[in-house]
Amino acid sequence: MKRTQIELADGRELIYFDERDDAVRDQPDRRDLPPPPPASQLRHDPLTDEWVAVAVHRQTRTFLPPADQCPLCPSRGDRHTEIPAPDYDVVVFENRFPSLSQRPADEPAEITPFTPVRPGLGRCEVVCFTDDHNASFARLSPSRVRTVLDALADRTAALSELPGVEQVFPFENRGEEIGVTLNHPHGQIYAYPFVTPRTRSLLAAARRHAERTGGNLYADVLAAERAGGDRVVASNAHWTAYVPAAARWPFEVHVAPHRPVPDIPALDDAERDAFGPLYLDLLRRFDGLFDVPMPYIAAWHQAPVRVDRELGHLHLQLFSIRRAKDKLKYLAGSESGMGVFINDIAPERAAELLRAA
Repeated sequence: MKRTQIELADGRELIYFDERDDAVRDQPDRRDLPPPPPASQLRHDPLTDEWVAVAVHRQTRTFLPPADQCPLCPSRGDRHTEIPAPDYDVVVFENRFPSLSQRPADEPAEITPFTPVRPGLGRCEVVCFTDDHNASFARLSPSRVRTVLDALADRTAALSELPGVEQVFPFENRGEEIGVTLNHPHGQIYAYPFVTPRTRSLLAAARRHAERTGGNLYADVLAAERAGGDRVVASNAHWTAYVPAAARWPFEVHVAPHRPVPDIPALDDAERDAFGPLYLDLLRRFDGLFDVPMPYIAAWHQAPVRVDRELGHLHLQLFSIRRAKDKLKYLAGSESGMGVFINDIAPERAAELLRAA
């Protein structure tokens, strides 16, 4: 893989990850762009002990443009996009409308004595999986998935070195039902200046299990799922994809390496090669369930950068809000108000349907 780093017209960083060593990426960004916005504002909610990002500049971000105006397609002719080259394999660049950034911002004024406020220092990046606007992750080749995984490993390692970054979160949103604003096949990476609420909850449970048994909670759960088999959808020598016994979403699958590792950079070559075929098979099963493209979120759970890394176990959580061909799962009163999920489909039935898809 060849890595080429350039600077866009407004000073943002862009990196090409090419599968050919002879790829030349010297095309300049010919656009006239305003400077990127300063960092957003973080406000701490004292009632939940959680940080909320207030990023008002994101209200003007690009929203579902037609294909011939897609900013993630390559630049060709007189049409200049976020990617200056006329073609690419995988590319990563700083988000033009970031929720978090390293760009200086004024120190925010106090709101109340109970609501600490600070600049939203971190980083948000966009990951383009292919230059084909009409493709999808499920239609990538295993070798391209390996390139994407290597790019995520590169960015996780680099972002973990930034001052103040505490957690790195790669993810993909797919489908307008999920809320995507660009249809081109792409994902994102958030580098947070705090450990997220979901991860804090997972770590707390893992810590209690370790203190009680001396074991790694996720590894023990994975071993139990593999031994039982009822909810296993697919597996190979290095990975298992299974529906969690207490799945929150109608169709939810965890894809986990058999060897406990904290993050994507810790995966070895064999594990990285084995991920693509299994994951592509799983995505195609999702799309085959109802014979319509499945909206989903694919969320990489990685250990925090600086604390509790021994408690983490890297895994990908893939889930969809679609519960039937013509029905979506909405987060209504119990889920949104109290955080208590009510699942309409038994996890064992979901696993059975995915195996048959």
